[in-house]
Amino acid sequence: MNVLVTGAAGFIGFHVCRRLLDRGDSVTGLDNMNDYYDVHLKESRLAQLEPEEAFSFVKMDLADRAGMEELFDASRFDRVINLAAQAGVRYSLINPYSYIDSNIQGFLNILEGCRHNGIEHLVYASSSSVYGANESMPFSVHDNVDHPLSLYAASKKANELMAHTYSHLYGIPSTGLRFFTVYGPWGRPDMALFLFTEAILAGRPIEVFNFGNHRRDFTYIDDIVEGVLRTLDHPAEPNPDWTGLKPDPGTSRAPWRVYNIGNSRPVNLMDYIGALERELGKTAEKNFLPMQPGDVPDTYADVDQLIEDIGYKPETSVDEGIRRFVAWYREYYGSKESGSVK
Repeated sequence: MNVLVTGAAGFIGFHVCRRLLDRGDSVTGLDNMNDYYDVHLKESRLAQLEPEEAFSFVKMDLADRAGMEELFDASRFDRVINLAAQAGVRYSLINPYSYIDSNIQGFLNILEGCRHNGIEHLVYASSSSVYGANESMPFSVHDNVDHPLSLYAASKKANELMAHTYSHLYGIPSTGLRFFTVYGPWGRPDMALFLFTEAILAGRPIEVFNFGNHRRDFTYIDDIVEGVLRTLDHPAEPNPDWTGLKPDPGTSRAPWRVYNIGNSRPVNLMDYIGALERELGKTAEKNFLPMQPGDVPDTYADVDQLIEDIGYKPETSVDEGIRRFVAWYREYYGSKESGSVK
């Protein structure tokens, strides 16, 4: 299978590319290599992929309409995994325009590429952030998600709506995956586990928001990747029971689906920090702060629909996932107790 993976130098995109290559697919990886975080880390991920004969890399921004049209026309992809996006809830308060450029304009270019080139299945990253002000736990794909609390969340909800429109109008099978707090080796430096590890090793205090009262459905990267690949191999189908009188937000008469991919075992933030402290052998100095604008206190994934349709449920424990992350971090950064990111 010939697969386009956008965001290939990113955290999830890198791992997805590696798994596709391991199973024998041809992969074109696309990334704009922006400096939202350490570009050297992105380059290091790419360096793991580029020796593979079945991998080719294209440096391009999703918002480059002409470039994306040319890429789709020339490459004849079978399926597309769109993981490129401007990520981060808090950053959307600082630089909102980047979310429109990448997550809206860029995603439209992906949809148009799929429309005009007979793509068999589009799988794209959504986010647990779409649940916004929803207080019903666990979060279900059958819940209404019309009240996002950040522009990032709104852009991901928009992606789901845009994909539905193209699935309805042009019959493009599309599946959105709502990822829940992904962590693991080669992770993003702006994420909590990375920030906590660096600070603890350097002897600096960590910032603990909402005074430590968050609960998060932390999901290990290998579980996310397994869900992405299994979903890729299972093109979205119409729900024959869907009616406008009783609409189901998670399915459609069109070949369109959304799924949660989460561990389904929320962990208190203080317990998460405790597991990291045990693995590092150091106690964190904690700076307790109020909840940040746009954030939510708890996340909890209902994955029943993923199990029913795809036959998959994430299983990696937080203790095991943190152990693997710390082992990678120490190897990548040379076991420097300063923990400073290159």
